[in-house]
Amino acid sequence: MNDMSLKIGPLPDRTPQKLTLLMDPPLITELEDYAHVHSRINGNDVSAQALVPHMLEAFMASDTGFRKARKALVSKSPNI
Repeated sequence: MNDMSLKIGPLPDRTPQKLTLLMDPPLITELEDYAHVHSRINGNDVSAQALVPHMLEAFMASDTGFRKARKALVSKSPNI
């Protein structure tokens, strides 16, 4: 099968990685409240822990300064 190719190449590694964070109690309370509101609006229970990766992803996607800096950083990297 080595002579065959598909339009979709190898998939990126999507294995979740563990990250431990220390947060102040008021932020934990806000995250739990956010999860509660999200659950009520969408009709299914979701934990704050499940929402945090999506929140971080949305935050970084909306940060145009970060995207520009990262693009410049990646373009200077000899490994990519």
